[in-house]
Amino acid sequence: MTKLITTSGFSARRLGAAAALFVVAGLPIYAQQGTWASAGDLVAKTLIDWERQWAEADCVHNMVEEKILAVDFQGTSPDGAIYSKAEAVADAKSPTTQARDCRLHDAKVRFFGLDLAIVYGSESSILKGKDGKDFKRSLVWTDTWLKRNGQWRIVAGQDMRMERK
Repeated sequence: MTKLITTSGFSARRLGAAAALFVVAGLPIYAQQGTWASAGDLVAKTLIDWERQWAEADCVHNMVEEKILAVDFQGTSPDGAIYSKAEAVADAKSPTTQARDCRLHDAKVRFFGLDLAIVYGSESSILKGKDGKDFKRSLVWTDTWLKRNGQWRIVAGQDMRMERK
């Protein structure tokens, strides 16, 4: 086999491999550039609709968690507890609180390539406290959606309580 030598002492094959590595190594940097979804984006509208259904789940008991959470989902609740899809579904099947007036206030979708989206939003509901009095629970959250095998699912979510005026 003939080996081509460049003036710097590298073989043409090594130079080609180095160039390919440089191009491939640069792809993740490009893929990480996010874009906000446009108002008419159908995927964004679908993700926001699923987020609305999840925000309303405590009021209507729609069991949407079974559909939208990935098998390997990990969530962080407002009190810092980590929970899985199985725990979220079990919670939804046997609710411990009565909720009403569940609302999604806003949601914004940012895409990172074709298979990853982060949805930022807020929601509120009215719950009964341990003292029997109604109180408003307001949350801001971030959900990470991943498209696998053609299906969008939430792989990670984090909720935080907030004071809503």
